Amino acid sequence: MLRVFFAGSPRFAVPALEKAAAAHRIAGILTAPPSPKGRSSVPVPSEVEEAAIQMQREGKIPAGVPVLHPEKITDEVRAEIAALHPDVLLCFAYGKIFSGKTLSLFPKGAFNIHPSLLPRWRGPSPVPAAILAQDAETGVSLQRISREMDAGNLLAVTRIPLTGTETTGALLDRLALLGAELVPGVLDGAEQGTLQETPQTGEPTFSRLLRKEDGEIDWSRPAAEINAKIRAFYPWPGAYTRLPDGTLLFLREAEVLRIPEQHVQDPGAAPGTVLETKRGLWIQTGDGVLSVLRLQRQTKKETDWRAFLNGNRDLLSRKLGDS
Repeated sequence: MLRVFFAGSPRFAVPALEKAAAAHRIAGILTAPPSPKGRSSVPVPSEVEEAAIQMQREGKIPAGVPVLHPEKITDEVRAEIAALHPDVLLCFAYGKIFSGKTLSLFPKGAFNIHPSLLPRWRGPSPVPAAILAQDAETGVSLQRISREMDAGNLLAVTRIPLTGTETTGALLDRLALLGAELVPGVLDGAEQGTLQETPQTGEPTFSRLLRKEDGEIDWSRPAAEINAKIRAFYPWPGAYTRLPDGTLLFLREAEVLRIPEQHVQDPGAAPGTVLETKRGLWIQTGDGVLSVLRLQRQTKKETDWRAFLNGNRDLLSRKLGDS
């Protein structure tokens, strides 16, 4: 049975921790430091740390297994890890790159779960990148960690088709479960020395960290592209536009209108113009019409288009997006 050192922080990393704990022994956990959440200024543990505490209560992880949450991995932290005598490192969404000195602590290998079909969408935001690009498929890759980010040999891969309706939140949850299913086989292979490795092939593409300002909608873009952006930026950082009074308006769900264009489009309407408020909230784009289904005015609760228009009756023929 391997001694597994697990590194991860967000909720979607928990299924991988659970699978590793069920198949082998968790020797220690590395996670993000406690941080404030929501409106509270009180630091709270990462979701992986909270899950680990609960798993210890339930006997799924041995009592006393340390949970480390340093700001950075120093020589002192490496000494703490080495004292746990780990065999392997299993990482999912820890958020930091491991140095060669750190990777050398794991004699049977260091492995990472990455929610994309590598080498497509290396980097920190692969799930929104796949949605933004309107990819036909995506998946999850379990790779050996290399010095170059997300460039390691592939140990296991699962592929799934995309329907064009996924949000980042829902897709990430699904990929997290699929990635967790790959964990026992890879850990068993590491223990037995039977891992089959495949070098990544093809030209890599790269995702980048998302910023809040990336969510602003450009209404001159095609409706399908804007819809993909709304889905890719849900739940964070949110795709947004501005009401005529300058208030931020977050668009949470939409669809490209399939009604023949002559019934909905105003040939003279500028992109961002509200075309319809009775049958729906329909907005002119650079190519096609977008029907907004759910939205959220800044500082207000999320609502459907009908409830929103009840409190905003003067939007017909007005233009969104002007600061």
